[in-house]
Amino acid sequence: MGMGNTPILILKEGTKRDKGKDAQYNNIQAAKAIADAVRSTLGPRGMDKMLVDSLGDVVITNDGVTILKEIDVDHPAAKMLVEVAKTQDEQAGDGTTSAVILAGELLKKAIDLIESNIHPTIIAGGYRLAAAKAQEVLDSVSTPVSIDDKESLKLIASTSMISKSVSGSRQSLADLTVDAITAIAEKDGDKWNVDMDNIQIVKKTGGSMDNTEFIQGVIIDKEPVHPAMPKRIENAKIALIDAAVEVQKTEIDAKIEITDPSQMAAFLAEEENMLRKMVETIKASGANAVFVQKGIDDLAQHFLAKEGLFAVRRVKKSDMLKLAKATGATVVTKIEELTAEELGEAALLEVRKLGEDELTFITGCKNPRPSPSF
Repeated sequence: MGMGNTPILILKEGTKRDKGKDAQYNNIQAAKAIADAVRSTLGPRGMDKMLVDSLGDVVITNDGVTILKEIDVDHPAAKMLVEVAKTQDEQAGDGTTSAVILAGELLKKAIDLIESNIHPTIIAGGYRLAAAKAQEVLDSVSTPVSIDDKESLKLIASTSMISKSVSGSRQSLADLTVDAITAIAEKDGDKWNVDMDNIQIVKKTGGSMDNTEFIQGVIIDKEPVHPAMPKRIENAKIALIDAAVEVQKTEIDAKIEITDPSQMAAFLAEEENMLRKMVETIKASGANAVFVQKGIDDLAQHFLAKEGLFAVRRVKKSDMLKLAKATGATVVTKIEELTAEELGEAALLEVRKLGEDELTFITGCKNPRPSPSF
């Protein structure tokens, strides 16, 4: 009868089951192994690691999070330490190796406490008290840095790049980073807030890292829809349209019966007339640049080019919102409702060729603070 309450465990063949102190030691040793893997990369004299993946690709780095991302980790406790590095990288962008080594040392000290028969809950509570005290000490020894102290900010930025692949160009990139951050920083009481969504990074192959340029405006990875359109517009009046510059199709299936050639000609003429009216409405608003979130008919492209307007189609919604914020334009959903009040302003709209692609640069915006680009 006494055997009836004994739990029956069904495990896969070859499964190893640990419990109690053996399980704790196993977890700690696995986590320590991860910390030891990146320990020698710490500091200015830290050594590089050469990582070879299953395909034979070689990565040489001393960046802690890069090393841990490349390593295949199966042990659950070791995976938690990898997550520590990833979280640190996402939140701060630096200090991943230090965070992992610190966690490994805390676990190492925990072994002595466990062997002294101290319960893990008490150990964890002690570490929380230590973390609060450490935060208190850090606050007392920290030095406030003003947003106007560009030199200190550049030193901070360049320090975090030392272990990254961009270390060779860290001075120029630190200058760009500080300029971008200070451009979008907004004061809220005694604090400064930075919304990273207001920084746009556009990457193109070709050139070196030193060719990175800071643009105080918006970059749209698009080119004009017609080759005859202007490539440079000063004092741009920008219209943002969330509608197709095309003849609208009916919501239901419709059938048009044409019994006479003149009816066909009239049908085509009316279609052309509708597109011409759309373009005339855009022109009448005072716009000389149009960004359309949907399509632009081929005939409408011809009319827009004939009027000397710049037009881009299928612009991403996120880019439309950036343009609206930077230029002061309002996104309209009906072309008929477009007026001068909905237009945005920019000192210069220019199409530049980078590598094989053409991009549209909008600079000198009405409100350039929220949208620096690289």
